[in-house]
Amino acid sequence: MSNGQIENLYEFHPGQLPLLISFPHSGDWIPEDLRLRMTPAGQASTDTDWFLPQLYRIHELTDVSTIIARPSRYVVDLNRPPDDQSLYPGKVTTGLCPERTFTGQPIYIDESPLAAEEIAQRTRQYWQPYHQQLQRELERLVDIHGKVVLLDAHSIASRVPLLFEGSLPDFNMGTQHGSTCPPSMSDRVGQFCQGLSGYSYVDNGRFIGGYITRHYGRPSSVNSLQLELSQATYMDESEMSWQAETADQVAHEIHRLIEVLLDWSRN
Repeated sequence: MSNGQIENLYEFHPGQLPLLISFPHSGDWIPEDLRLRMTPAGQASTDTDWFLPQLYRIHELTDVSTIIARPSRYVVDLNRPPDDQSLYPGKVTTGLCPERTFTGQPIYIDESPLAAEEIAQRTRQYWQPYHQQLQRELERLVDIHGKVVLLDAHSIASRVPLLFEGSLPDFNMGTQHGSTCPPSMSDRVGQFCQGLSGYSYVDNGRFIGGYITRHYGRPSSVNSLQLELSQATYMDESEMSWQAETADQVAHEIHRLIEVLLDWSRN
């Protein structure tokens, strides 16, 4: 890292199976010049999807394509559209370059709105490279297999009063109400959810899939699914720490889901 920049904006691993797993919110890197403008909450990148590549045990998925973002979502949110249109009209949400955390805390010391020129520059510098790689890999896998699955991997605090009431279910599946994959894949995901032991779940509840799921999902070729996990399933949320025993149980279910998606994609 030099001059406030990062050498690689994402960690990419190509595989040969008909599955790509995207981790757009797992990074917490912030350029130094930007960090100096941030509050402690902003510098801490508090809304990061903590530990997800570790939870997914990507080192075991040697033949599955994965892409992991390194910049924090506070630099630019890779799961928002480049025109910053709201994904959930009428509901509180955060934008392409967030200015407040999920709990409503200011991210910047100066609370003046970010300039359009700065947002455009961050989009070019950080948003576009991730999506260009994502698009290239999906095209490559479709050329090989004809149809593939895109799994967009996320997690969030179990309680975020600004965004939803009460506690979030453990497994939150989103396919934009079934528009990003065929009914046969939705059915298989539903069967997976019904087989969860000790976990709550919801299909297209508070989260129906963000920009990545909606934009790239083209049933029959790229079939997309967002999984938003409650962080209470694998973390001590008060300490923001990894909990090995509970995480092992969730990892088992995630790998079961991956097998379900791969089995569906082969048929």
